[in-house]
Amino acid sequence: MITFLTDFGTADPYVGIMKGVVFSVNPSAVIIDITHEIMPQDIAGAAFCIYSAYPYFPSGTIHVVVVDPGVGSHRSILLVSMAGHFFLAPDNGVLSLILKSGKVDSITSLENERYFLKPVSQTFHGRDIFAPVAGHLSKGLQPDQLGPEIKPNQAVFLNLPMPYLSAGSREIVGGVIRVDRFGNLITNINQQFIDKAFGGAEKRQLKISVEGHQITGVSDCYQDVSPLSLVALVGSMGFIEISANCGNASEFCGASKGSMVSISVVEAA
Repeated sequence: MITFLTDFGTADPYVGIMKGVVFSVNPSAVIIDITHEIMPQDIAGAAFCIYSAYPYFPSGTIHVVVVDPGVGSHRSILLVSMAGHFFLAPDNGVLSLILKSGKVDSITSLENERYFLKPVSQTFHGRDIFAPVAGHLSKGLQPDQLGPEIKPNQAVFLNLPMPYLSAGSREIVGGVIRVDRFGNLITNINQQFIDKAFGGAEKRQLKISVEGHQITGVSDCYQDVSPLSLVALVGSMGFIEISANCGNASEFCGASKGSMVSISVVEAA
């Protein structure tokens, strides 16, 4: 199985061409589109999406991530083997969360042009490198046939914002890392961080603040509040999300990617 995650959108033929190349190499390949609606050049957004999605695919899946503003430059292309999965992506930090999340089996720097299309375009490595290599991998090509192995610390890592405890450990400070198509504000604060910071605090004691708006309590579902009211909950990927029941939280709050989010504990009366 091969997955595609890109910022190409679907208005242009780029995704279809990549699939055509894969099928030319391996007509029996199975291709799944994770998304092609990553905002253009949003490497951090793509890093979050592939990190959130890959565990739900079977072992042996080849994940092709093409969010590549450095295409045509001297940036490398990496093949990462980890947790029974393969990740094929530019070496621009898009695999930062993947690489930090577990034990890496191997990282290969793609150098063997035997498996590339010829000639290789300066602007469409998705067609000329990523797609044919993915097709050959799906037929059993081994990573060591593609180039030399490198160490994890040789890969590029993004300086992704991480939540932290403010002075005095009275408040978690994080931020919005993604706004989905419903306008939900997905933060970088997960339940484990909350438990570590405020061990023993009940969900109803938490106060979540964003752009001057405050929500008291973490709810179980959107309908815990009235329509068009803000609600905070733990989303399907385990991170705190701020939503508006039957509305758009991003528009309601005037919040976007990068907006600061804080969480504190309201002492019981």
